[in-house]
Amino acid sequence: MQREQIRPRENWQQRVERLGLIYHSPNSARGAGPAAHAAPYWDESVCYRFTSQEVDTLEAATEELQRLCLEAGQYILDRDRMTQMGIPVLAQGVIRQAWNDEPPSIYGRFDLAFNGQGPPKLLEYNANTPTALLESAVIQWDWRSEAKPATDQFNSIHEKLIAKWTDLKGYLRGSPLYFIHMPDMEDLMTVTYLRDTAQQAGIKTNGMHVRDLGWNGTDHTFRDMNDKPVGSLFALYPWEWLLKDFAQPILSTYSQMDWIEPIWKMLWSNKALLAILWEMFPNHPNLLEAHLDSPHQMTEYVRKPLLSREGANILIHTKDGEGETPGTYGNEGYVYQALAPIAEFHDGTKNKYAVIGSWYITDQGAAGICVRESDTRVTNNLSRFVPHYF
Repeated sequence: MQREQIRPRENWQQRVERLGLIYHSPNSARGAGPAAHAAPYWDESVCYRFTSQEVDTLEAATEELQRLCLEAGQYILDRDRMTQMGIPVLAQGVIRQAWNDEPPSIYGRFDLAFNGQGPPKLLEYNANTPTALLESAVIQWDWRSEAKPATDQFNSIHEKLIAKWTDLKGYLRGSPLYFIHMPDMEDLMTVTYLRDTAQQAGIKTNGMHVRDLGWNGTDHTFRDMNDKPVGSLFALYPWEWLLKDFAQPILSTYSQMDWIEPIWKMLWSNKALLAILWEMFPNHPNLLEAHLDSPHQMTEYVRKPLLSREGANILIHTKDGEGETPGTYGNEGYVYQALAPIAEFHDGTKNKYAVIGSWYITDQGAAGICVRESDTRVTNNLSRFVPHYF
């Protein structure tokens, strides 16, 4: 695994915009991204080179972590651990039923610490609302085909998404399949790309903001802006937020609709999963030590809120001191995880930290990786997306 500084393609902004990445820079249409941040979000002045053996290692680790999480889901239900994870009691019966019924699930992203010197280590599982999908599936592949045409890339995301949607075409009870999201540009582009892959599989789709999803209390159905019933729904919106907004409507009618991702993803999108995995599989080569109640005997660790996003409220404790990122999370509780061996490089002026995002498409397997690069150990919404090849 090597970091390379390279010359960006001429007119690269227009090239990525043509493919749909219109939030590539602070002054582009990136929505909520802070405009004062000088570095671009999509950064092709740098790339990462992997060996084929390292790609095989990342692929195998992703398949193994998915297997462990499947075991952990059943373990959580068998031992009544949902309350300990902060999952509302009212939702637990529906989660159990959904887990047993195995409704459709599409994708997730494992965030891994990997420096090429040892096994990849799980930092967290973005199992509910992972973004950076368009960049991973399409934009970096186009970059490779132009900038590194004689090489390959660990990337079959696009093909596997279409294959998964094709499998689901006969399952969905409602048409169109609605896609809902927050009114910001990054979520819009993720949903637009997902809709495109679904449409390529022959599924009719429609998109709308979460705020436009309505509830008809007379016939107990969700409705769109034209008062048409919604029978199948993909939500790029966290399940804990959905329950905050629509708890009674969702829980009382859950089995009457197709919800993608399914509500049982709450078992995996909660960082308590990290401690439960360590409890089940202590010293597993792809796991970091993690605990729910305290750091135990760990001298260097990271404290993470169970539901935090984009690097918010992360405390890093080392022998040299502590540092914490700002945010509004933490009331839900914390997990304590051993400090990870994140890949670290130096560009001549400062250290750069690279985290690997490894994509898993349900029933299709490990599908590819992305690299997010930061100036600190914590990956956040300012971290740069850097392409890769091998």
